Amino acid sequence: MADAGDKQGATWPLPKFYFSVNLGDPGQIPFQEVSGLDTESEAITYRAGDNPAFNVIKMPGLIKSGNVTLKKGIFVSDNRFWTWFEQIKLNTIKRQSVVISLLDQTNKPTMVWKLANAFPVKITGTDMKSDGNEVAVETLELAHEKLTIENG
Repeated sequence: MADAGDKQGATWPLPKFYFSVNLGDPGQIPFQEVSGLDTESEAITYRAGDNPAFNVIKMPGLIKSGNVTLKKGIFVSDNRFWTWFEQIKLNTIKRQSVVISLLDQTNKPTMVWKLANAFPVKITGTDMKSDGNEVAVETLELAHEKLTIENG
């Protein structure tokens, strides 16, 4: 018989469908999808001129993070993303911290991703089809300077 998971010490992978996003100034906004939570280190190749081995040494270099993409349904008179995007003037924009939390069944964060100094770089409105019946969804793409991960 399979374990129901109610025994103490049972470990299960976290489901990814229950999460929250806090954008700082506008607060917590319900999103349909979050993607792009990745970070990587560039590999630097180096070979000393007097090294007898005919190969390079690889070392970790600068750390870079990709843009984070957020998708949510469009609501009447909800222009928060457009208002934030329109604040870009002469290479300046209000940057803010973004907190993305993966929640458990008691609404407590189990994993938390924090984006430092995030700002919008792209907003995509919904596509429209006369024969479709889907919900209108807009996409917000955020650039940021650093991604950190914490356990809840």
